[in-house]
Amino acid sequence: MRAEIITSGTELLLGDLVDTNAAYLSRQLRALGIDVHYRTTVGDNEQRTAEAISLAMRRADLVITTGGLGPTVDDVTRQAVARATGRPLVLHPELLAAIEARFRSFGYRMTANNVQQAYIPQGAVVIENPVGTAPCFAVETPTGAVISLPGVPRELEYLMENAVIPYLRRRFGLHEVIKTRVLKTCAIGESAIDQQIADLMQSRNPTVGLNAHPGQTDVRITAKAASEEEADRLLADMEAKIRERLGDSIYGTEAQTLEEVLLQGLQARGETVAVLETPTGGQLTQRLASVRGVAGFLGGMVAPADESLRALVPAWSESPDPCLSARAAADSVRERFGATYGLAIVPCAEGSAIAFSGPRGSGCQIVTRPSRDAFGRTWIVTTALNLLRRHILNR
Repeated sequence: MRAEIITSGTELLLGDLVDTNAAYLSRQLRALGIDVHYRTTVGDNEQRTAEAISLAMRRADLVITTGGLGPTVDDVTRQAVARATGRPLVLHPELLAAIEARFRSFGYRMTANNVQQAYIPQGAVVIENPVGTAPCFAVETPTGAVISLPGVPRELEYLMENAVIPYLRRRFGLHEVIKTRVLKTCAIGESAIDQQIADLMQSRNPTVGLNAHPGQTDVRITAKAASEEEADRLLADMEAKIRERLGDSIYGTEAQTLEEVLLQGLQARGETVAVLETPTGGQLTQRLASVRGVAGFLGGMVAPADESLRALVPAWSESPDPCLSARAAADSVRERFGATYGLAIVPCAEGSAIAFSGPRGSGCQIVTRPSRDAFGRTWIVTTALNLLRRHILNR
């Protein structure tokens, strides 16, 4: 079953608001086994909204609109749905009475423009809104349905979970589910992953896709099945194949962060880490400090310039071997905090030198990516975290 989500609001097109409703609806429909093929955003214009709905009806079985159901002049969704489906708007006295009662419960008198909220397309299924003033509705068509929901996220989520999902299950006899699993990788580029699992990415069910971030790439597996158990089996089989090829380039799953995984690994061994950084401006310290409920991070030192770095680490120098300088910094911060490991990022002629030192040796890596912007700093910090993670994992 194919779906399209249409979010309305000129403020979305202007970038004044971020569209969280579409992402929420996509997740809900995915769980029902419904494929979202398109997501459209349209401004507060009746004609353009009607055109977007008409197009969506031609290429999807289910169309869900959000927003534009209020009482003001720029709320045009109900008119646009009526135009796209060829149905007149009809006043529902019971809906008008419910709106008036809701205003009385707030201690307000309903204004005249709120009457238009009680108009819905002829023959539509009414979806009552007990958490807002805008009634919602579903227009059933020969090929599917157009469902209109409010744009207020709190109202939309309540109605989706308590009214729309039960309606969709009844109306379309939904039994399939779609489940996803995300494998988190780092220190391996998107193109390198593509080369190693290209054949698996041709699979139709489950499907495999990539999503690149600075220094990291997510591998998303999506399975469709008649039951959650069957979907889980498909996901597990594909995950095993991907893990076999990518190995310890995979550091975690779903919402796990690299810093969280590193600190969990240290905590499991009763070990700790302290850090010192210069070119990354405190980002390494911030990422480790942001992990809650996990011990292991003792603290960080940020040296904003070479002069302050020399003051913190007397042994640091711009020697011909940048790894010697980086190891000196790692040794210094380790000793200063009494940590099991010291992890340092210091500037060098090539870019940044990353080093760790610990009871079972040390390691170093040179990163040539510039640290002038946030993208570069994130890449460098991710490389540093991963360097220590792999040492702990493989020692």
